[in-house]
Amino acid sequence: MTAPHSLPGSERTEGSTEGSSVRIGALVPLTRPGWVEAGQHLLAGLELAVREVNDAGGVVGRPLELMVRDTAADPQKAAAAVEELARLGVAAVAGEYHSVVARAAAARADALGLPFLCSSAVLDALTEQPTERVARLAPAQSHGWQVYADFLLGAGHSRIAVATQSSVYWASGVRILRDYLAPRGGTVVELDVRALDPAAVCDEVVGHRATALLLLVGHPDPAVPIVKAVRRDRRLAGILIGAPAGQPEFPEWATLLGGDGAAIPFLRYLPERLGPLGRRVGTALRERLGQAPSFVAFEGYDTVLVLADVLRAHVGEDEPRAAEPWSRVAVEGTRGQIRFSRTPGISVWQWTWAPTQVVDRDPAEPDRFRILHAG
Repeated sequence: MTAPHSLPGSERTEGSTEGSSVRIGALVPLTRPGWVEAGQHLLAGLELAVREVNDAGGVVGRPLELMVRDTAADPQKAAAAVEELARLGVAAVAGEYHSVVARAAAARADALGLPFLCSSAVLDALTEQPTERVARLAPAQSHGWQVYADFLLGAGHSRIAVATQSSVYWASGVRILRDYLAPRGGTVVELDVRALDPAAVCDEVVGHRATALLLLVGHPDPAVPIVKAVRRDRRLAGILIGAPAGQPEFPEWATLLGGDGAAIPFLRYLPERLGPLGRRVGTALRERLGQAPSFVAFEGYDTVLVLADVLRAHVGEDEPRAAEPWSRVAVEGTRGQIRFSRTPGISVWQWTWAPTQVVDRDPAEPDRFRILHAG
């Protein structure tokens, strides 16, 4: 894979370094244990949009400057990065893929009075209390995972096993699935992978007579070993393996699993057909990445479009540090028009909703995605 930049270090700056620039802090996972592929795609989208905004004249004549910090999926590192970026005078902070990391960043940004636009993290409770400072482009987990649950029910799956790890994000996913499926006749049984190796996971799925096994676990380990074990267990020949969090989206999945990684449905946030802007950006992202861009790359691009719109209204003032910088946003993004609203049960300003699909890799052509369901 061709990385969108030279070396994923802890610091990087894209755009002008002149004193007149408008600085945006960007949080991305670029080293392990962060999901590096997701971070590279997110950064590619952010950087491409910054370049295009600057080529078009910047923000009220001032160039955008992207100050990148690697979170490595570490909440404490992300919070420290937000503090550093605030000291450096950024106008806003953006990015992040991992929900638990984004939550730490959002809390710190809110405490510092710094706007934070979350690109990709979906955890509903992104902040403990409602805030005017934080907004999010990605759909909330409760929305996306209910779409996924509808897909499961429509495909005839009501006995669901979930292989899960200890995490606020995974626990939230289990709760969403259980609360949505139970009134509709579905059951969810948890399999703790800390206590079960892949072979034991297979035994448990058989014992519970589940027809679907969802991977609520990290990638590549233990997700990849579990998939390999299930694919080789004759007792589970008819089982559906699912990955609502999107592990199969990136090329590494296909590289590690080959044909075993196909026909594993996951969530992605793209429309069935991109419009003119989306198609043009998709071509540019492919050139930048050296591979097909994921929905995460489009999220990165749309993030900068939104921030540029907000900053144009307030550059040169104390804003957008004042309240409600998101209420007047109306931006045509790569995946549709973006507006933010206060959504019941969501503590931040939310785009409701980005296009949501359940897709999988085609077993006949693993590099091709099939749309199975749309929310």
